[in-house]
Formats: sequence, C-alpha cells, structure tokens
Amino acid sequence: MSILPDVKVCDALVIGLGPAGSTAAYQLSKAGLSVLGIDKASHPRYKVCGGGLSARIDLILEDDYKSVVEHTVYGIQFSYRGADPFCLDSSSPIAYMVMRDRFDHFLLEKARRAGTEVHEGEQLRSCRELPDGIEVTTDRSRYLAKALIGADGANSLVAQQLFPGRRSRRMATLESEVPIGLVPPYPGVGRALIDIGATPAGYAWIFPKQERLSIGVGDLRGGLASPKKIFDRFVRDEKGLDPWKVPQPVGHPLPVFNEEDLARDDRESGGLVNGRALLVGDAAHLVDPLFGEGIYYAVRSGQLAAESILNQVNDRCRSLTDYDEAVRREIYEEFRVAARMASIIYSYPYLCHRLLSRYQHIVMLYYDMLRGCETYQTFYARAKSIAKCSAKELLLQAVSFR
Repeated sequence: MSILPDVKVCDALVIGLGPAGSTAAYQLSKAGLSVLGIDKASHPRYKVCGGGLSARIDLILEDDYKSVVEHTVYGIQFSYRGADPFCLDSSSPIAYMVMRDRFDHFLLEKARRAGTEVHEGEQLRSCRELPDGIEVTTDRSRYLAKALIGADGANSLVAQQLFPGRRSRRMATLESEVPIGLVPPYPGVGRALIDIGATPAGYAWIFPKQERLSIGVGDLRGGLASPKKIFDRFVRDEKGLDPWKVPQPVGHPLPVFNEEDLARDDRESGGLVNGRALLVGDAAHLVDPLFGEGIYYAVRSGQLAAESILNQVNDRCRSLTDYDEAVRREIYEEFRVAARMASIIYSYPYLCHRLLSRYQHIVMLYYDMLRGCETYQTFYARAKSIAKCSAKELLLQAVSFR
C-alpha cells in the first residue's frame, strides 16, 4: 500500500461507534488488526431509542453487557388503542432494556480496551476508493484504510458517498423519556406495553427502564402522517400514564427493511459491499419490519462484517462480499418473514389483538423467537400450523353442536 503524505494508515477504519461500529471494531482489534474508530459525537451521548434488546442477544454478546441493563422483561401487555389489555408473562427473560448512552459507551470502551484507536467529536467529510485502499477525510485529518465500515446511522454519509445508488426509505418515530423515580414501572415490573392500534401503520410502546419509562410511537409501513398528534393521543388514551407529565417527544428516522427497496438498492448500489467498504447496522437499513428492532441486528451485522474482513486477511482468495451473502442468508431471510407478519398485523390490528387470548401458544412461541430458540421462519411455520389445527377444532365443535 502506497502511503499518501500526512495520512495515517490502518487496517480497518470504522465510521460511527454505535452498537454496530463498536462491535466490529472490538472484533477486529481483538484479532490483532490496527483499527481506527471515528464518531462525530462524544460518548456517552444520549440517543433517542426504545432501547429494547431481544433476549437472543445473549447468544452473540458476552455476559458483561448485563452491567448496563436497566430492566429485564418477562412479558408484554398488549392493548388496542389504550383498551382491552391482555398480558402474557413467561418464566424467563424475553428482552432487556437499556439506555443507549450507557449501552453504546460500554461497547465503545470494550473496543478501546481491545486496542481500537478512538477519535470522538470528529466529523467525516469525504471518503473515496483508491487503488490500494479507501481514503477518508475528516475535519481533523486524512486516513487510508484497507477496509472501511460505514456504521454512521440511518443518514449514513459513507452510504451516500460510496453507495450512491442507495436510497432506502426511513420511517418516522417519536419518543419521550419520563422520569418516574423509585415507584413500580408501568405497566408492571418485568413487563413492556405494546399497542398495535395506536398508530395506523405501526405500534406504540412503553418500555420500562431504571426509574424512567420510554414512551413512543413508530411508523413501520410509511403511513404515519401526523406523528405528534398520534403520540399525544396515545399518551392521552393510556390511562396508566396519568400520574406523570410526559415531556415533548423527539423524533428520529427508522431505516426499516423493505423488500422493494432492497431490490432497487441491489440494482443501483450492489448491496452492502462496494469494493473495500461495508455497511452495517442502521447504515445498512437492518431494522426488523415487524416491531422495529435494530440493536440486535446492528451488533450481529458488526460481527459478520468483522468476520468477513478477518477471513480475507487470513485468506486472500476470500472476498468481502462474503459479508453481503451472510446478511442475506442470516438476516434478510428473517426480515422477509417479519415483513409478511407485519403486513397482516398492521392491516388488521383489531382482529389480531382479539385473537391474542385465543392463541396464547403462538405468543409464547414468539417469545421463544425473541430468546433465539426459534427463528422467524420456524416461528411462522409453526404458528400457521397451530392456527390451522385450532380452526379445525372450532369447525368440528360447531358441527358436533349442530
């Protein structure tokens, strides 16, 4: 690799040090590569986010992350427009709640201790592919990397400059954090709340944290025309929130997976790998289209990207496109099933809510999926089988009664 004057050279450069970027940096540094991580913010930094980690995160993260878990969720209270609550709890965790400032800072410090050189408060200006690497210019310096990981969020500048045909849509979300002190959280200790009728194209949530609640509404199908009005209505209708004054919500884009966008991006930008550049996390639009979970997929994509880079370092016959293929195999196939489920639930939210109590086995099966005991694909197949058997039993009962 030829060295440009006044340029710092590294094996891998990571832009954005959220869960995806910090995880990739940690994996690469631990393997002995020289890694530079750059973030425009200084950590710990507050980020608007529900902060929900499905319990399957235990399968891919070391247990030390539990030190920043704010609340462990064992069940969900489902409601429809603030009414008809239905609760279903399990004996083992289905999710963990975190504050993004603490969780992201924890992952960043792990990467730093593993050897990542961290530059905070440094803004990316430009990046371009050269014959022997990718040149990155910031507001402070210039760098040359053998591989570049774009982990700079839904509005990724890396994606804009190195994947120019990528134009995936971003959905609207609004969220507020409510300090509640030491009183028991709403809707109850160990419970989160999901209201699938509160919005016309997604759901509303209440996620318990340590001495606070995260309250929000999200659009997952592109139809949230007046998010502030919808948020205010949800807060007004949810009587369990009456004891507290809910601060004004803050908005942020949610880069939800969409099959049509994926097909167009493949045609115009070639997927998640372009030369020596890879996109991970929100920059890769790896957000679950059913309930908008993004942190698990950010962490996992960071691991897959690091694995692909290390494989190429150890075997020159390997290609970074292995990462793109791994995401398609492990994540996109799951998202396609999740999108099918979202289409049903958000098209018929009242009917789906009414059926929850009848099909509790399916809800418990979904909890198993959150734990990593099932995939979306196996869950969907088994759920259809359960529903079909139940429908046959109801028909037989009706015939016998006649």
